[in-house]
Amino acid sequence: MNTENFTGYTGLTAGEVNQRIAEGKINGDQNIKTKSVAQIFRTNLFTFFNFLFVIFAVILVFFLDFGEDGNLGADDFANFGFLIVIFVNLFIGVIQELQAKRTIDKLSLLSAPKVTVLRDGGECDIALKDIVLDDLVILSAGRQICADAELVEGSVEVNESLITGEPDAVPKTKGEELLSGSFVVSGNALAKVIRVGKDNYATKISAGAKYIKPSNSEILRSLSRFIKFMAIIILPLGLALFGVKYFGQGNQLDETVRTVIGTLIGMIPSGLMLLTSAVFCVSVVRLARYKTYAQDLYCTESLARIDVLCLDKTGTITEGNMEVLSDNTKMEQAEFLQILKNLITSVGDNNPTANAIKEYTANLEATAKADAIVPFSSQRKWSAAVFGTTGYALGAAETVLKKIGVRTAAFIKEESEKGNRVLVLASFQGTLQNNKLPAARKLLGAVVLSDKIRKEAPDTLRFFAEQGVDIKIISGDNAVTVKSIAARAGLENAQSYVDATTLTTDEALEDAVARYKVFGRVTPDQKLKIVKALKARGRTVGMTGDGVNDVLALREADCSVAMAGGSDAAKNVSQLVLLNNNFASMPKVVAEGRRSINNLERSAALFLVKTGYNFLFALIFMLLSADLPFEPKHLTLIGTVTIGIPSYILAMEPNRDIITGKFFNKVIKNALPASITVAAAVVAISLSSKLFPQTITPAQISTMCTIVTSLLGLCYIAKISYPFNFVRIGLIVILASIFVLTFFADFEFFDFTTFFGLTTDFNVDVLKILIPVAVLSVPLFMLLYLVMKKLDKYDLLDKLLVKLRIS
Repeated sequence: MNTENFTGYTGLTAGEVNQRIAEGKINGDQNIKTKSVAQIFRTNLFTFFNFLFVIFAVILVFFLDFGEDGNLGADDFANFGFLIVIFVNLFIGVIQELQAKRTIDKLSLLSAPKVTVLRDGGECDIALKDIVLDDLVILSAGRQICADAELVEGSVEVNESLITGEPDAVPKTKGEELLSGSFVVSGNALAKVIRVGKDNYATKISAGAKYIKPSNSEILRSLSRFIKFMAIIILPLGLALFGVKYFGQGNQLDETVRTVIGTLIGMIPSGLMLLTSAVFCVSVVRLARYKTYAQDLYCTESLARIDVLCLDKTGTITEGNMEVLSDNTKMEQAEFLQILKNLITSVGDNNPTANAIKEYTANLEATAKADAIVPFSSQRKWSAAVFGTTGYALGAAETVLKKIGVRTAAFIKEESEKGNRVLVLASFQGTLQNNKLPAARKLLGAVVLSDKIRKEAPDTLRFFAEQGVDIKIISGDNAVTVKSIAARAGLENAQSYVDATTLTTDEALEDAVARYKVFGRVTPDQKLKIVKALKARGRTVGMTGDGVNDVLALREADCSVAMAGGSDAAKNVSQLVLLNNNFASMPKVVAEGRRSINNLERSAALFLVKTGYNFLFALIFMLLSADLPFEPKHLTLIGTVTIGIPSYILAMEPNRDIITGKFFNKVIKNALPASITVAAAVVAISLSSKLFPQTITPAQISTMCTIVTSLLGLCYIAKISYPFNFVRIGLIVILASIFVLTFFADFEFFDFTTFFGLTTDFNVDVLKILIPVAVLSVPLFMLLYLVMKKLDKYDLLDKLLVKLRIS
């Protein structure tokens, strides 16, 4: 827009702008902030388990054999292999979070709103955060009103549906107030900002929603509880184990310290939180390909778990535009459409109704130019044009026609009950005096319009229905209209609708939530109550919206999704923002969430298998007069082959299985049989070795335990990799090869066997123990999983985890 339309206005000077900034009269930054690089580095480095690892490393230094020359052997250095986990975790964690940060920041810039203001006599585009009090804002069709303002010149029609839910345009003239969160439908104007920041209407109405919504990830919550549980028990258990072994059983001090630390290190699922963050960081980057901006790392999990999805009609199912469904006329249709084309072209209206008719007559060329026009206004409810001696008017029947006939009234009533809008076209003779129609008008026909359904909406609704997700349409529009649109979009049982103005009590609203699919005339407060009522029934609720009137409900929902074209308040409280305003992205987000959750369930169990059997070692070997089986160096090899490498590869695979059950409960059920099998096999080796005290050494015992533990670890990887594919088979073969090469690869510069504290001295007595234990462990492994499957129906483990406050 050219500033010459508003002569006499220059706007604020640079000095006046700076003065207001100094006084704090500035809108301020409303965008969600990502972590800084320093914060990312700190949160990945300074963790409880990293702290424990450093403490263990310091203790180990004092209890290793430095030899006569004062130097450590290669196998002693291997005892510090667990420190590598800190650096690997730090490197991967920082890289993944930085990549996610770059993606989020880039998308945030793309979605940041701009506003045109008049300053120092010229136009300039500034960020929403840079608006100051008394700024003169230039408004035109399609512009969003980003701060409360008073109209000082010109006139506009504004759509306040993002605030009120009402779709009808509201005319505004000089001296009237414009509310932030609304947008201009037609007209040009200059407005003076009268409120900024927290004083804005849009900000006040969303005051019940906090700036950054806290994560409600079940995975994050479960893992945090588990880590707290481990933090409570690990040190007391370690001290008790050390006391029994050293003071009670009289074991050597150096050996006791190394094996106790090895057991405690094995109990720590050190890479599990990192793996979880890495998987969801990758999800954030992948979602960016679908033009979806994730403001929460765990939001894909939240959407993948929902069982009820509340959709706002405008902007979600509909485009926010109108479309012509049909025309009805007794004259030749071609002639009727040509009159429509000439009228709508001459008037030049730029509103949803006019644009729908333009699209409907797009294949025609205008054949006449009007001598006089009257543009549409919401007050008149009609537009008109005169061509020579004949004029035509288009608008609502009650304003265009002097008398509405019985058939016309019946037709309008029938279409209105379907949720459609009817405009009539009438002709008249003469001119337009004072923007008023002549008394004699003749009906030529009618045009039926309705909200335009998004092309992707039916497929998306069908997808969620097939996935068992209950869809509820919640709108501030007329209930009959919403019902009709929902039916056209393919919503099942769309006839089950209610007018929310009839739900005058909380009890009535809660009852309606269970009975109806479509809600019309819903207030912002009722939207919030609907979400709360669904959650009170144990449902996991997803919510989409784009208006300020949706903010409180979005904030309350388990997963909230906003459209980029919607209000800034809605975007700020939502976990996901669809940058292309495309509802079809939702199934892709769900698929990404399923991949993350299902793969994490498999990979997390790998970590907890190790935690489980080391926890059992700590308990069992307090009762057994036998040495603990592992030093840290043994667990470094076992962890690399059976946890580190496979967990990351399996976690990144495609997976679209429907999510069932609680995450942590399923992980424990998957891990427990393998942990028990490893513990049983290691105890069997330790006890059997006492039969051959002269021929079996501690190094041979540790080697046998390492072999059997790794074998069972590979068996578990095979179990979770079923059904097999090329990648999974290749992974198992490579992992098995790495383990075998540890014993047989002969390098002059490096001996892996010695480095990991193992031996290749397998005498007959060793084989007498190793082979039977290894062979019997596999069927025991399979049997325990069958037993777990049978016991699962009694929910015994679930009840135990609840009592321990882990689940």
